[in-house]
Amino acid sequence: MSNVVSIHPYFKTHEGKLGAFKELIPRFVERTRSEEACHWYDFSICGDTVHCREGYEGADGLLAHLANVDALVAEALTISDLVRVEVHGPAEELAKLKEPLAALSPDFYVFQAGIGKP
Repeated sequence: MSNVVSIHPYFKTHEGKLGAFKELIPRFVERTRSEEACHWYDFSICGDTVHCREGYEGADGLLAHLANVDALVAEALTISDLVRVEVHGPAEELAKLKEPLAALSPDFYVFQAGIGKP
């Protein structure tokens, strides 16, 4: 089974602030680009909601990323609200994240079955 952990935060931008959030996206991407544990990292937008789809090698990879982008997340939260967070992965890795991510009140989804391609 894969050791990959993904996190899916959803940010609802404040009225008139979607453009400002879009300006943050390249900064998030650039900050994340050098993270060796990052498998994927991308943003999508629906209306005034910004979603970031992220995958990391294990809980440690995810926690290292969050430390790396902490200042940018703080900046994003001045122009948006974090309305939902999902974390997906193997039970063993999710167990390592429950305490460090408690303040985000995420929904934890445990992998059941699937396929992976190299």
